[in-house]
Amino acid sequence: MGMLSASIGKTKLDSGWLAARSTEVGLSGTQLTTSHPPTGPAKPWMEAVVPGTVLATLVKNKAVPDPFYGLENEMILDIADSGREYYTFWFFTTFQCKLSENQHLDLNFRAINYSAEVYLNGQKRVLQKGMFRRHSLDVTDILHPDGQNLLAVLVHPPDHPGTIPPEGGQGGDHEIGKDVATQYVEGWDWIAPIRDRNTGIWDEVSISVTGPVKIIDPHLVSSFCQPVKIIDPHLVSSFFDNYTRVYLHASTELENRSTWVAECSLSIQVTTDLEGGVCLVEHLQTQHLSISPGAHVQYTFPQLFFYKPNLWWPNGMGKQSLYTVRISVDVKGYGESDLWSHLFGFRKIESHIDNATGGRLFKVNGQPIFIRGGNWILSDGLLRLSKKRYKTDIKFHADMNMNMIRCWGGGLAERPEFYHYCDIYGLLVWQEFWITGDVDGRGVPVSNPDGPLDHDLFMLCARDTVKLLRNHPSLALWVGGNEQVPPEDINKALKNDLKLHPYFKNSNETGNFTEDLSLSVQDPSQYLDGTRIYIQGSLWDGFADGKGNFTDGPYEIQYPEDFFKDSFYQYGFNPEVGSVGMPVAATIRATMPPEGWQIPVFKQGSDGYIEEVPNPIWKYHKYIPYSKPGKVHDQILLYGIPKDLDDFCLKAQLVNYIQYRALLEGWSSRMWSKYTGVLIWKNQNPWTGLRGQFYDHLLDQTAGFYGCRCAAEPIHVQLNLASYFIEVVNTTSQELSDVAIEASVWDLDGACPYYKVTEKLSVPPKKVVSIAEMKYPKTKNPKPVYFLLLKLYNMSDYGIISRNFYWLHLPGGDYKLLEPYRKKNIPLKLTSQIFIKGSTYEVEMQVHNRSKKQDPKRLTYKNNFTTVPVDGDFNMASTEPVNSATEEKQEAGLFRRICRHFKKDTDSLKVAELNGTDSGVAFFLHFSVRGWSKSHKEGEDTRILPVHYSDNYFSLAPGEVMPIKISFEVPHGVTPKVTLHGWNYHVGQTIL
Repeated sequence: MGMLSASIGKTKLDSGWLAARSTEVGLSGTQLTTSHPPTGPAKPWMEAVVPGTVLATLVKNKAVPDPFYGLENEMILDIADSGREYYTFWFFTTFQCKLSENQHLDLNFRAINYSAEVYLNGQKRVLQKGMFRRHSLDVTDILHPDGQNLLAVLVHPPDHPGTIPPEGGQGGDHEIGKDVATQYVEGWDWIAPIRDRNTGIWDEVSISVTGPVKIIDPHLVSSFCQPVKIIDPHLVSSFFDNYTRVYLHASTELENRSTWVAECSLSIQVTTDLEGGVCLVEHLQTQHLSISPGAHVQYTFPQLFFYKPNLWWPNGMGKQSLYTVRISVDVKGYGESDLWSHLFGFRKIESHIDNATGGRLFKVNGQPIFIRGGNWILSDGLLRLSKKRYKTDIKFHADMNMNMIRCWGGGLAERPEFYHYCDIYGLLVWQEFWITGDVDGRGVPVSNPDGPLDHDLFMLCARDTVKLLRNHPSLALWVGGNEQVPPEDINKALKNDLKLHPYFKNSNETGNFTEDLSLSVQDPSQYLDGTRIYIQGSLWDGFADGKGNFTDGPYEIQYPEDFFKDSFYQYGFNPEVGSVGMPVAATIRATMPPEGWQIPVFKQGSDGYIEEVPNPIWKYHKYIPYSKPGKVHDQILLYGIPKDLDDFCLKAQLVNYIQYRALLEGWSSRMWSKYTGVLIWKNQNPWTGLRGQFYDHLLDQTAGFYGCRCAAEPIHVQLNLASYFIEVVNTTSQELSDVAIEASVWDLDGACPYYKVTEKLSVPPKKVVSIAEMKYPKTKNPKPVYFLLLKLYNMSDYGIISRNFYWLHLPGGDYKLLEPYRKKNIPLKLTSQIFIKGSTYEVEMQVHNRSKKQDPKRLTYKNNFTTVPVDGDFNMASTEPVNSATEEKQEAGLFRRICRHFKKDTDSLKVAELNGTDSGVAFFLHFSVRGWSKSHKEGEDTRILPVHYSDNYFSLAPGEVMPIKISFEVPHGVTPKVTLHGWNYHVGQTIL
C-alpha cells in the first residue's frame, strides 16, 4: 500500500493480503507482526481474498476445486469432518500510516465470521463473536514511528458449524442456529453446503484517521409534519397529505479522545448535484459545543426545514432523488477533526393491513404501491462481494420493473453497498434478522425454537445492524425472521428497540393519531430507528394468512392460466411464490463437465403425467422440473421432445417467459381487489443452482427475466388467461386518457385472421380495467397455435405505452406446430449504432421484420416506441452513473443521460440484412454478446457478462420495428461480437 498521508478520513485495506492455515504457520501473532512477517505468497502463505472467506481464498489459489462447478463441492473437506482448526486461518497485511500530533487511528472491521484475534505490531486485541457486528479498535498508541505497520488476524469459524445429514435438509442439522450467523451455509433445497461455513474477514477492513473528536453513527430522519399542541382532527388529512414541507432531523455521537476540553464547531451541510457537476448547497448550519476530556456524547442538531424538496420514489413511481448530507466537526486549535457523509432521500413509507384484502399495504409519499418484487439470499455463496456486482444485481432488479427485495432471514444482513444501489435504482428493502423456521423451530429433526445460545449477542448484532443501515431511504421494514418469530425475549427487545416515533405511527393501526401528535416528543433521530415498522415474522401481520401458518408458496411449475384464477392463492400478500429457473445452455456447459450436459429422462407414469429424471449433477444443483406429476403436465414437452441440451434450454426459456409473466400478470389482475403484493422465490442464485432464478450465477438472464420485465411495467396491457379478457393495469398515480388498444392475431402462415382496435379509452390511476373479450379463439376455424400482439398506445401520436406478445394454443392443445415453424426464413433488417466510452459499449439497434408490406388500414406500422413518463420518471434501462471527480457525484449523476458522454464509434452506423422469403412472425429473438481474443481456447465460454438489454427474448409481427439498447463492458484485449439467435435463427447471426 502507498503511504497514507495523515489526512482525515478512511482508507480501505482491500489488497495485498496473505493467508495461511493456522496449523501450518507455527508462529505466534506477535512474531508475525514483529520479527517474522511473511514476505509473500510462499508456502504456507497464499494471496488472500479480503473481504472474503477462507474458502474463497482457497478457490482463488486452486488449493481446492471450484465448489460451484459440477460435483466438485463433494471433493472439498467439510468442516464437520475436518474440525474447526482446518478452517482457522491467519490473514496478514501491512499498511503505511504516520500520524501528526493529536491525531488518532482506528482499525475497523465491518464484519468477521465468527471471532478473531488481531495483532498489530506485536500487540494483541480480541474481536468478540458474532457475524453481524462492527469492530473499531483505537490503535493510535501501537503504530510504528516509521509509519510501517504489520497486521495479522487469526479468524475462527462459527462455534457450532454443524454436520450435514445424508439427505441434506434445510440448514443441515440446524446446529448453526446456535450462533449469530448465516444459516444457509449448512445447505438448503436450493444450495449445497458451504464447507467453511463462510469463515473469514468477509466485509470491509479499513483504517480511519481523526483528530481529537470522532463522529460516530449519525442518524438522519426526514419527517413531513411538525408536532403541534392542539390539532383539529378535520385538518389531519390535508395536514399530512401535503408533502411540500419537509424536515431533516439529525443526531450523532461524538467522542473526545483528548485530555482537554474540546471546543467544537459542528456543521451539517445538505447539497444536491445539478447538471454539469455543479453542486447546490441546500442547507448549511453550524453549532458550537464543548466536550469534556474522554467524554462520549450524543448531539442532536436543530431540525432543518426544506420546502418542496425533490422526493425519493421507488422504481416505477418516480425519480430516486438523493441529497448528500455531510457532517463535520472542527476543533479549536486543531482544525477539521472528522467528516462523515451519506446519500439521503426524502420520503415517507407507511404500512398497514388493508381491510379489503387482508394483505399488508405499503404507501410511499402518500401513494399506495403495489408490491411486485422478489426474494434475495446474497450475491455470492463464498461472500465474494463487490460494489460492481451489487450494482449489476440491483440494476437487474430495476430492469425487471421490480420495486421490492426481501433479504431472507437465513442469509445476510445486507451490506451498505447493496443498500446504496437500492437507493439509486429505487428498490424498497425488507430486511430480516437471522431466524428461520427450519433452523429455529421446525424442520427434520425439529429444531430448537429458542434461537441462538447467546440472546444478548443477537441483540448486540441487531442494534449494530440497524445503526449501519438506517440512513438508507430504500430500507422499508424490519422483520424478525423467515416463517418463524424470534424467541420471546428477543422479539420483545426488537419490538421495543424498533418502536415507531409518533411522527411515523400509522392512523390505520394506532387509532390515536391526533393524540400522539399532541404529545411533546423527542427528536426522531434520537431513536434507534423510529421510522420503520417491525413485523415479527414473514407470515404474520398482513403477510400470507397473517397468523404464522405455513401459507406461502407454492414452489413449482404451474399452468399459466391458474395464476389468474380466484382459487390460486387466498391471501392478500404472498411473501414467497416460486417456480423454475433453467439457465441457457452456455451456462450449463460453463459450470458442469460433459456428463452434466445430459438432459432429463422423461418418464411416463400410469396416470399419464411425465416425471423428469435429471442427471446426478443437475440433481446436486437442485434442479426443479418443468412438470409436477398429478398436478401439472410437463410444460417443456408442449413444444415436442427436446433433442439435446441446446434444444432443452431453449424450450425451457419459452416456459420461463410464460411462467413468470403469467405469475405477475395474474397478481396484477387483482391489484387491490384481492392482492396488495407478491414476492417471487427467488430472483437469483448465490451459486450455480438450477431453480428459482431470473439470472444465473454468471449473470446471464433467463427469458423469465424479460417475462417479469414485461408483466411488471408500471402501465401494462395484458390478456387474462383465465377469462380471455384484455386488461389494462395502471399502477401509476396518473390517469390514462385518450388511449387505444390494438389487438392483432397472427398465424403460422403469416396471415392476420383477427384485427381489432378499441379507441378512446380511459384508465383511472391505481386501477385495473377490463376492456373487452378476445373473440379470436371462439371464431370459426381458429388455428391450433397462434400469436397475439397487444399494443396500448396514445391516440394523439401513436406512441406505444405498453406492448405484449403472446404465443397461444387452443384449450387442450400444445405448441408442437412451432417445431416446423423453425424452418421459416423471415427477412430481418438490423440497423445499429455503437457508442463507446473507455471499456463501456452502448449499442442502439432497430430490428425490423420486413416480411410484409405495410397495410395502410393497420395501425401496427404507425405505432412508435416512445419513452413513457411514469410519475415524472423515465426509463432507466438506458442510463448509467456518469464518471466524475468523486464516487458520490458519480452515483448522483445517474439521472443524466449517458449517451452525450459517449463518443460515437467512427463509421458506427451499420445495417445488416438477414434475407428470407417467408412471411410471418420472427419468433423469440434474443441477442447475446461474445468476446474474441487471441488467447481464446477451444470450448471456452466466450460470453461477455453481464449485459444490460432494454429487451430480449422478443418477437416481431410482420412490419414491426423494435428498438433495442444493449450496454456492456469489454475486458482489455477483447473484441465484442453481438449475435442474434431466435426460433427461426437457431444457428446464430453475428450482427456486430
